[in-house]
Amino acid sequence: MEIQKNQEYVVDIIDNGYDGEGIAKINDFTIFIQGAIKGEKVKILILKVTKSFAYGKILEIITSSKSRNTVDCVNFSRCGGCTLRHINYKETLNIKRDIVKNCLYKELHKNVEVNDTIGMERPLYYRNKLQYPVGFDKNGTPVMGIYSQRTHNIIEIKENCYIQNEKCSEIAKDIFEFAVKNDIKPYNEATNKGILRHIVIRIGIKTNEIMVTLVVNNNDFNNEKEFVKELTTKYTEIKTIVKNYNNKNTNVILGKKNEVIYGSGYIYDFLGEYKFKISPLSFYQVNPLQTEVLYNKAIEFANLTGEETVFDLYCGIGTIGIFASAKAKKIYGIEVVPEAIEDAKENAKINSVENTEFFAGEVEKILPELIEKRNISADVAFIDPPRKGCDKVTIETLLKIAPKKIVYVSCNPATLARDIRLLEEKYELKEVQPVDMFGFTSHVECVVSLVKY
Repeated sequence: MEIQKNQEYVVDIIDNGYDGEGIAKINDFTIFIQGAIKGEKVKILILKVTKSFAYGKILEIITSSKSRNTVDCVNFSRCGGCTLRHINYKETLNIKRDIVKNCLYKELHKNVEVNDTIGMERPLYYRNKLQYPVGFDKNGTPVMGIYSQRTHNIIEIKENCYIQNEKCSEIAKDIFEFAVKNDIKPYNEATNKGILRHIVIRIGIKTNEIMVTLVVNNNDFNNEKEFVKELTTKYTEIKTIVKNYNNKNTNVILGKKNEVIYGSGYIYDFLGEYKFKISPLSFYQVNPLQTEVLYNKAIEFANLTGEETVFDLYCGIGTIGIFASAKAKKIYGIEVVPEAIEDAKENAKINSVENTEFFAGEVEKILPELIEKRNISADVAFIDPPRKGCDKVTIETLLKIAPKKIVYVSCNPATLARDIRLLEEKYELKEVQPVDMFGFTSHVECVVSLVKY
C-alpha cells in the first residue's frame, strides 16, 4: 500500500521521536505525527510524503495515552516552543532519556544504559532570558511575541508564557506599550526598515538583577530619556539598559555593537557559591537552577582530587571552569567569543579564583597551540560545545593528548553520539546522565563520562 498525501489512516503510535513527535508505521513506512504520544491509536491525515517517510496530523484520538495532559497554553498549537506540553511532566523525562538512548544506539550500534533524566521541582517560569521579536501582524498592526513554528510570523503574547520568568514578561509588555505610544516603529524584515527589532530581558535568578537589551535597527529611538526614567522608576530591579545595534538582514538576534543607556551594562547572578557577571553578548545558561545540577554532575564525573590540570573547552564566561577550580590544580578555558572571555577573566577575579587562564579563539586552533607551544597537557577535559558538537580537529587533538577523563556536556544528543563514536578509539563510555533544562520542550542536556582505556 503506497502512502499518499491527503489520505486518512488509523495508526498505532509506537514511539516518540527526537522532537517529541509520535512515530507510526504503515507497511514499514515511517510516519511522523506532531502531538501524538506512544501507545495511542489515532486517525491521521497525511500532509507530506517523501521517499523514506511522511508527515501526518491528528484528526481524531481514538485511544488516548494515560500520559496525555490538557494543554494549558493558548499558543501551544502554533508556537513550537513547548512541544511536549500535552504530556505529563514525568513522562516527558522518560521521553528525553529515550531520545538520548536512541541517538547513542544509532551511532554506536549497541544499547547503552542511560540514567533517568533529572527533572525540575517546578517546570514553570524557569527561563532567565526572554527574547521577543517585534514586528507587524498581517493587518499591519505592531505586535510583540514569539515566532510561529517554522515561520517568522509573530504570535502576539497576551498571557504570560509558562516558561518565561514572569517579571521579565511583565517588563516586555511595558516596553512594547511605550514603543507603540511613542511611535517607535517595529522592524520590518521585508524592507529592512523600522527601529525596534527585539526585546531581550535577562534576570539573575539568585540576585533578582535585571538587564534590558533593546535590539535596534538604527538610533532613532524616540523619548529615550523618558523611556529609561519610566521603566527604572517602575522596576527598581532593572540595573542596566542597553541598546544593541543590528542593521543586518539576518536571523541572528544580537549585533556586535552595544550602547549602555542606563547603569553599568551588566548584571550578576550566582551559580552555587560563585558569582558571575553577565553582559548582553554573554552566553549564560537560561535555567541556572538546573545548571547547578548539570555542573555538579559534571564535577562528580570528573572526580577531581586537586592535583589535575583541566581543559575547559567552549568555556563561555567560565562557568564550568570556575565551578571546578576549587577541586583542580589549574584550569585552561577556551572560547570563541572575545567578550565572553573578558567576562570569564572578570568572573575569576570576582570570585578570587587564581588557578584559571582563559583564551579567546576557536577551540580547534587554540587547543593545539597550547599543547605544542606551551607544552600543556591535561588530566581532565570538560567539553561543552554548541549544538553542532566538536570540530574534527578538536576530536583529533583530544585523541592525541588523551587526557585520563573527558566529561562531555551536550545540548544535542545526535552530535554527542557522533563525537562519542569518534572518541571510542581511546575512551570507554562510563555513564550518561540526562538533565532537563528546558521543561516541556524536546531539548535535553546531557553529561557523559568518558574514561581512557
